[in-house]
Amino acid sequence: MSSQRVQLDIQDNHVVMDNGILQVTLSKPDGIVTRIQYNGIDNLLEVLSDEVDRGYWDLVWSEAGSVGTTGTFDVIKGTEFKVIVESEEQVEVSFTRKWNPSQKGKLVPLNIDKRFIMLRNSSGFYSYAIYDHLKEWPPFNLPQTRIVFKLRKEKFQYMAIADNRQRYMPLPDDRLQERSKVLDVPEAVLLVNPIEPEFKGEVDDKYEYSSENQNLRVHGWICMDPPVGFWQITPSDEFRSGGPLKQNLTSHVGPYCLAMFLSAHYSGEDLVLKLKPDEPWKKVFGPVFIYLNSLTSNANDDPSPLWEDAKHQMMTEVQKWPYDFPASSEFPPSDQRGNVSGRIQVRDRYVSEDCIPGKGAYVGLAPPGDAGSFQRDCKGYQFWTRADEHGYYSIKNIREGQYNLYAWVPGFIGDYRYDAAINITSGCDIDMGELVYEPPREGPTLWEIGIPDRSAAEFYVPDPNPNYINKLYVNHPDRFRQYGLWERYADLYPDQDLIYTIGTSDYAKDWFFAQVTRKKDDDTYEGTTWQIKFQLDNVNQSGTFKLQISLATANIAELQIRINDPQADTPLFTTGVIGKDNTILRHGIHGLYWLYSIDIPATLLVEGNNTLFLTQPISNSPLAAFHGLMYDYIRLEGPPSSTSTRRVKPANMAPNTPLD
Repeated sequence: MSSQRVQLDIQDNHVVMDNGILQVTLSKPDGIVTRIQYNGIDNLLEVLSDEVDRGYWDLVWSEAGSVGTTGTFDVIKGTEFKVIVESEEQVEVSFTRKWNPSQKGKLVPLNIDKRFIMLRNSSGFYSYAIYDHLKEWPPFNLPQTRIVFKLRKEKFQYMAIADNRQRYMPLPDDRLQERSKVLDVPEAVLLVNPIEPEFKGEVDDKYEYSSENQNLRVHGWICMDPPVGFWQITPSDEFRSGGPLKQNLTSHVGPYCLAMFLSAHYSGEDLVLKLKPDEPWKKVFGPVFIYLNSLTSNANDDPSPLWEDAKHQMMTEVQKWPYDFPASSEFPPSDQRGNVSGRIQVRDRYVSEDCIPGKGAYVGLAPPGDAGSFQRDCKGYQFWTRADEHGYYSIKNIREGQYNLYAWVPGFIGDYRYDAAINITSGCDIDMGELVYEPPREGPTLWEIGIPDRSAAEFYVPDPNPNYINKLYVNHPDRFRQYGLWERYADLYPDQDLIYTIGTSDYAKDWFFAQVTRKKDDDTYEGTTWQIKFQLDNVNQSGTFKLQISLATANIAELQIRINDPQADTPLFTTGVIGKDNTILRHGIHGLYWLYSIDIPATLLVEGNNTLFLTQPISNSPLAAFHGLMYDYIRLEGPPSSTSTRRVKPANMAPNTPLD
């Protein structure tokens, strides 16, 4: 490590930060990263691209009232450069772009202040930005904002986003028309004649490399000669939208390395930030850390030392959060934040007479709203943790402001929200005591399908069509990330739909992971109706049964419920048309979470054999192949009993596990 002081060289059209380990060049006053010099490589960024297309902040915006998740793409270029800090230990520079009414309709009505920081003896640099919208300015929509780095394609060809998700990647040239075939959407191509023959016959699609926020701490690229790693480290989720399960893009062919802050991926328009008239808004995105590492000797084509070091550096950055070196007063250090702690338990009298510790519960503070509203929040800050095996949790370094406390517990349906707002002030330490979550429950479990964990991963995920393979996901836990799995439903069920029999069927083998449309011989699509067959020993005709259905995702879908009469003109229940998650097309296993509690009058049921019909009828759009939904968990409850607290198997136990 160098002990050289940090130097700042201000030129006519560029600014250079240099700490003896790396040099970072930014255009002035634009604030575009044009060059990163490190370990003998003159520029890690793609020299074949224009300077403006190498390392940049960007956003997508649209006028208020617009629908959808698209808009005007804008690479954010500053108009004013300023030195914020210049010392031997640190340099912080600012590139600002200010809005004025003459730019209405031409530029997003935001003041944007992009910051870049270099520290002494640090093998990398930091970036954050402050977005500020004044009350009197026009409202607008903001579907996306992020940082993009485009690396040199002849050097960075190995990508790593997790211990079990890393591989050599195709070249961007392989996606060109003469070398590939576009599949259902432009993002997905079949590599027909790639430069490296090993990739022939594989599918490349950036969405196959998405990751949940909770797992998206470090990802990047490795150059083998010389052995150098380029890593994007996000030490906190506080500035990301949608909560810990929200999925975002990571790295993909380009080679691109992204820091996603706000996106509608796997959620749709619900995660588009929409400002109302007279609504002020300000948010700090970041800082994130761009970390560079290298080996003193040849890597022998072994990427693991660089990856392991990047993970270690990520943990170091997490432990340093919140950073104490950003100069902006909009980024509060630790002593200006607060803490919340407590314990969460679950009360479900049909599982246990005693409270059940909220083992592994997700507990978080997010802007005030209804239970579960955090997954659609994109304006404020969120702070999340996992409870220990006894349900105890501690959330540290929360920004000042008013929040609700939200939680959900794996193995139980529904969302918890603490009713009273929580006011976080500088230095506060709030003990919430013991909180008890009572999940939706009306009666004893008669049968259940799946595990209530907000994912469809436990269900049957088929092998992909051998013509559409990503070799990374062969025999991989994330097998759902293979391309084209929606088409496999028609292969498995060409003439009739899925039938699941309680007591004999196994959801891991017999419940297809997504209820999609069926492709017919004439290349049109039809809706599908699944059946659940079950027996009831006795039915009290004056009682009411309860059907609990939680969905892991929905995309322009409708779920209709019928009992014992598939031809009934009016379903017992319908969700109406819900969801724009696009999870099926983008190789996810969940999107936004939905929960429905449905009354079933006993008069619709009979003693003996019964059938529940689940119909998804929508199939008439150009993208009909991707209409559908994924189930998280289904449970039928008997009528409530005031005299019995009969124990049933908790939903997070393995199938056929006996009770003590």
